[in-house]
Amino acid sequence: MAAMRERALAIRSEGPVRPVQSLRDFEPGDQVHARLQLSSGGLFRKSVAGVDVRGDGTFVPFKGGVVREELDPTNHDTPFDLVRETLEAGAR
Repeated sequence: MAAMRERALAIRSEGPVRPVQSLRDFEPGDQVHARLQLSSGGLFRKSVAGVDVRGDGTFVPFKGGVVREELDPTNHDTPFDLVRETLEAGAR
């Protein structure tokens, strides 16, 4: 978890990404600059959670691998605490 946090902070320190114009406009906050995820458990009962580093530098915690669900970090000190808690709960 500590390595994930360090890497996420390093990515955020690179600065914001530029807006992208395609069929629609994507502002930095709409873009995922990096996705960091960890998994725990066995082959069949694997728990996956991580943090998206958005282009505007915000961290968005999530759970799930193929189907991701954003998590609300409101009651946690950091999004990384929520990721750790999610992985620990999934390993039980």
